[in-house]
Amino acid sequence: MLDEEFARIRAHRNNIHRYRRLLGTRLSDIERQFIERRLAEEETALRALATQTFPVAFTPQKGQPASAGFGGGGRPSPA
Repeated sequence: MLDEEFARIRAHRNNIHRYRRLLGTRLSDIERQFIERRLAEEETALRALATQTFPVAFTPQKGQPASAGFGGGGRPSPA
């Protein structure tokens, strides 16, 4: 079951990359609107699936920047 969810996540990510690539090309207004709408739908579906598949959320401790945890590139702590 987890393999199926990973496959679905991969499919959404691939679609998102394809739509972003297409947005960098020459498109009519109608085509651009369609691609932007599909991109938003894929991003929403990916977020929902990722939340369902990985329900644990890591949040920073109070008063700590989000990038400081788990080697996320935050400022080093004073010695």
